[in-house]
Amino acid sequence: MSLPDPQALSRETGSRRKAGVEAMFDRIAGRYDLLNHLLSGGTDILWRRRAVRELRLRPGGVYLDLAAGTGDYAFTMLRREPGCRVLAVDLSLGMLAKLGEKTRAAQQTGQISRIRGDGERLPFKPGSLDGLAIGYGIRNFPDKRQALLECGRVLKPGGRLAILELAGIPNPLLRSLFGLYFRFVLPMVGRLVSGDSMAYRYLPASVEQFPGRGPFLAWMREAGFIDARAAELSGGISTLFLGTRES
Repeated sequence: MSLPDPQALSRETGSRRKAGVEAMFDRIAGRYDLLNHLLSGGTDILWRRRAVRELRLRPGGVYLDLAAGTGDYAFTMLRREPGCRVLAVDLSLGMLAKLGEKTRAAQQTGQISRIRGDGERLPFKPGSLDGLAIGYGIRNFPDKRQALLECGRVLKPGGRLAILELAGIPNPLLRSLFGLYFRFVLPMVGRLVSGDSMAYRYLPASVEQFPGRGPFLAWMREAGFIDARAAELSGGISTLFLGTRES
């Protein structure tokens, strides 16, 4: 069976997009953590710590790591606040299996719950969660606006949202340099380490399809986040979207 074209997959909608993304992440789950740290030069760790600080975690709180992958966000939360509980939701069974290995190795199976689920139809009651984080996953959702509405629905009044995403680099020179890295270096390294160049050609294609900071912040406000704002990290290579659920 031939793999889908990365550009075509980034433009797919509905169930076809979800199925293609799920299969792609199943294939690369084993080397996902290594490649994330390698391709970002380790700065993804610093970006994630910054995002988790903004969640203002508290003991006994229940937090959602949506599009959790192998759980780097979840583990960052627990390192900052060992007394909280994290629900890790992802469509990819391969990613959730890798997360299971990591939770058992860290002896944190009681604090991280793995749930296979769809970010556009979250399996939680309204107002049931204290905070929610998404790390480089929302651009893979076919209906990002619906996903944000779901985030607003499941958060308690005053609950915090922190989304890390590659939303486009404002500086033209840095954008050009990073574009070259994205198109040539990243797929080559991805192929050498994971054996799957398609996934790392899909990444820049999916970034190109992201709606941009302005429209995304408008969707956040529509979903009930009263102070929606964006912080550029490392010159805008990564963007941290923040918001508080209205009371």
